[in-house]
Amino acid sequence: MAASSNKRSALGKGLGALLQNAETDITSTTNGIVGSISTLPVKNIEANPFNPRSNFEKEALEELRDSIATHGIIQPLTVRKLGRDKYQLISGERRFRAAQMAGLEEVPAYVRIANDQTMLEMALVENIQREDLNPIEVALSYERLIEECELTQDQLSQKISKSRSSITNHLRLLKLPAPVQTGVKQGHISMGHARAIVSAGDEEIQLELFERVVLENLSVRDIEAIIRGELVARKEPTPKSAKPNISETEYTFKEHLGDQLATKVDIKKTPNGSGKIIVNFSSDVDLNRIMELMNRR
Repeated sequence: MAASSNKRSALGKGLGALLQNAETDITSTTNGIVGSISTLPVKNIEANPFNPRSNFEKEALEELRDSIATHGIIQPLTVRKLGRDKYQLISGERRFRAAQMAGLEEVPAYVRIANDQTMLEMALVENIQREDLNPIEVALSYERLIEECELTQDQLSQKISKSRSSITNHLRLLKLPAPVQTGVKQGHISMGHARAIVSAGDEEIQLELFERVVLENLSVRDIEAIIRGELVARKEPTPKSAKPNISETEYTFKEHLGDQLATKVDIKKTPNGSGKIIVNFSSDVDLNRIMELMNRR
């Protein structure tokens, strides 16, 4: 039981903790000395197919290349042994690519033994700890850990030392239309803008809001106000018999509940004050997830 607890704690601190924790260290090297660093030929190392990071800024890689050409690789790569003189990256792909650009023939590396699922988990945890990932890359990493490593959001929260609400807010970004997700990845809008836009629900409105943020430099509060109908008139006059708008307090509750359940929540009211709360779900699996969350309360 104690060993399992230590392993979970190490995972929560990232790959660096895994390499240093006696309970989880499965490091091996070609000379058999556990915990030491081996020098490996670059030609014998292949990229990590599980790496969630797909975009590497050219200018940043060139700067890292120049640094490596001058000072060498300060932080060793981490690889796993595939077979005779063949290795696969677990982490350190930016350093590996820059080393190739610098013409290095050998690189320092920790050599580890790990199956594919363990390797995926280690690569994703390592990448999540990085500060230069954009919110969409983080969200995709969360999604892969949940789906491919069969983790719940609570288990993921423990592994990466992030709050469950933070994980939920990132995952909601993946419900945005592709152009909006691209805007987040490229830094055209912030995560705060994206969180406000996703609450609009309707894809057409989400795309319209995204375009307005970029063109009009709207703040997050501006978007929230537009969604509530406080900044712009409705496209069509509201008939007298229409259902009344919900209050700001009710709107805040609706958004909070939606964040907690990671889905769209609506409040429908009649003129006499009665109504219903609608919790949306996309599949049987999604419904079971929501029911599980509500049963804990």
